[in-house]
Amino acid sequence: MGDKPSHSRGRKPKPKAREHELQGAKYLSSIVDLLAPLHDHRADPNRRLHYDEYCAWLLLYFFSPILTSMRGLQQATDLKTVRRKLGLPRFSLGSFSEAGNVFDAQLLASIIEQIGQRLEDIAPDPRLKALERRPTAVDATLLHALPQMVWALWRDDEHHAAKLHLQLDLLKGIPQQPQIGSYHSSETRTLEQNLVPGRLYIADRGYFDYGLMAAIMKADSSFLTRVHDNVAYEMMQEHSISEHAASIGVEQDSLVRVGSTKTLSEKIDRPLRLVRIHVDGARSQRRGPKRVDSKTKAYRSHSADHTLVLLTDQLELDVELIALLYRYRWQIELFFRWFKKVLQADRLLALSENGMTIVVYCALIASLLVVLWTGRQPTKRTFEMICFYFAGWASEEELLAHLQRLQTAENKK
Repeated sequence: MGDKPSHSRGRKPKPKAREHELQGAKYLSSIVDLLAPLHDHRADPNRRLHYDEYCAWLLLYFFSPILTSMRGLQQATDLKTVRRKLGLPRFSLGSFSEAGNVFDAQLLASIIEQIGQRLEDIAPDPRLKALERRPTAVDATLLHALPQMVWALWRDDEHHAAKLHLQLDLLKGIPQQPQIGSYHSSETRTLEQNLVPGRLYIADRGYFDYGLMAAIMKADSSFLTRVHDNVAYEMMQEHSISEHAASIGVEQDSLVRVGSTKTLSEKIDRPLRLVRIHVDGARSQRRGPKRVDSKTKAYRSHSADHTLVLLTDQLELDVELIALLYRYRWQIELFFRWFKKVLQADRLLALSENGMTIVVYCALIASLLVVLWTGRQPTKRTFEMICFYFAGWASEEELLAHLQRLQTAENKK
């Protein structure tokens, strides 16, 4: 008797998406119109997939949980109903892969800006709206990359990561000025190249750089930055601390001159404000397991009690508002968690730096669309309901009812 046929141990093919599992085209039709100017970008008679169509398919991908791969998305192009409602053509895997290398990713930056301009302020605290400069959190996060993505070299030949640099408008709760680079791309240099006037940039210690502070002030903006505990400074004036400020941990509020004499003469030519705030570990929201520090490669965890040392050029702000503003810097960390864990925006649909930038920019557009449709910052529950609708599991009436409940709850606050 012959041997029994061996069974393949490879990955089982995933079922194709069906028409009733993909809907919601009308919610994407408006953004398809916004993408229309991209249609003729680098047009080629031999290329059937245009830039606006490529981005529209990516947006459908992010809102359709049934689609989990580039091949699955390509199979969805066989659905006549979806193509008809979106006005999109079929595409081949080859043309989809080529698109990430051909189209200019930076053209999507203006689309992100246009959508952001449509949104109204939804600041959770009215005190933020009273500021003369728009509070803007800045930070960067690592995105998963494969070893063949040579441009994204991280620790060694087997560990690769791209870096997303981002600014988050705290009044609207939306991302701005995105930049994709390798792990080694500089946070301070990237921010310095993307400064705009009228902002109050709020940053962690990774952005502590006197040259960057000087550049921010020269750009007619301001900064609130955490600095190292042993920062060098000369005391000029000590401010009294109110009882309420002391109750929230404020230990010092001083007018100082920072750095060395060379720093003062060449970069920082004005007094700054230094604030020390003690954080009680028992009340700290930053809990969780140890994690690997991306720079030292060592495991680290957050200590129970610690002191924040903040530096700002805002000399007239109430010290309690300074403490509140730095607390809101954590919103950009929550956005990164939403972006990578809920929206799963670091899926590898492209391997080149330009292609990955397009995918990430489209994911940011998807995030902005959630804010546009709901009038509030995206949450996991709301995103799930939108995905249920796109997957055909929830009716449009149920989606609208969910959004109405959100609005009612917001009005009661």
